[in-house]
Amino acid sequence: MAVSGEIASDAVQSIWRYPVKSMRGEEISSGEVTARGVTGDRAYALVEQASNRAAPARTWAGRLLQYRAQFLTEPEHDRPVPAVRITCPDGALLASTESDLEARLSADFGRALSFMAVAPAGLLVEFPAGTLDGKLAHLTEMPLAAAAPAGTFFDYGCLHLIATSTLDHLQRLYPQGRFDVGRFRPNFVIRTLREPFIENAWAGRTLAIGDEVVLRATIPTGRCVMTTLPQGDLPQDPGILRTIAQYNLLDSGDFGRSACLGVYADVVQPGVVRRGDTMRFLD
Repeated sequence: MAVSGEIASDAVQSIWRYPVKSMRGEEISSGEVTARGVTGDRAYALVEQASNRAAPARTWAGRLLQYRAQFLTEPEHDRPVPAVRITCPDGALLASTESDLEARLSADFGRALSFMAVAPAGLLVEFPAGTLDGKLAHLTEMPLAAAAPAGTFFDYGCLHLIATSTLDHLQRLYPQGRFDVGRFRPNFVIRTLREPFIENAWAGRTLAIGDEVVLRATIPTGRCVMTTLPQGDLPQDPGILRTIAQYNLLDSGDFGRSACLGVYADVVQPGVVRRGDTMRFLD
């Protein structure tokens, strides 16, 4: 598929992947994009054995966000997932190759956990009561990877984009808060001077990034209490989610009416995305 179309004034400011679901991730200068998203993104997850639920930071008191995961070698899409190094809140280092990794993490979280590279059938994701609206308001859990390839650990879609104009606008609206990228866990932060919440208008459009990758933006990204939790030097701040809800409450597909920030996307054409690549629309 040829990459052509209107040239936009938008470009990739930063690229992120999160080797272990709900742990803090790593910024990279370039990333290989396949139908399963950025190679290495959400490659592993902690799964509670008794309930077959992924271990999301938002219902485990945010403790997973105090851990950081980094690959020991660069992942490749057609090779087994490489080992990761996990930095614990106390500074201790764990490697996914250690035989007692699951036992140590299970002890930390007070529940039997499996460290997995493929999502088991029927894996669920939890969220706080009242997170969803409308016909889904009664739910507190849903199947994982609702719009992503089977066996992956994404909550919904396999790619997530956020515009700098939106983050900057929210920062001005709520200056005492910190709208740090880490709170929202995108794959691509798009540098743009367009209007705030421009991502809403991207939904349903086809866009190209760099010379190879073509994406189809799908639905606005519904946010939850995870955006308010402490991580690193970011404090707990309920005002983050309240501000998003005040200024961008809208329908987010399967999630009903939600506070939205960013947009999910599917991969139409794979390739490599590099920091500084231009984003342009094809329709």
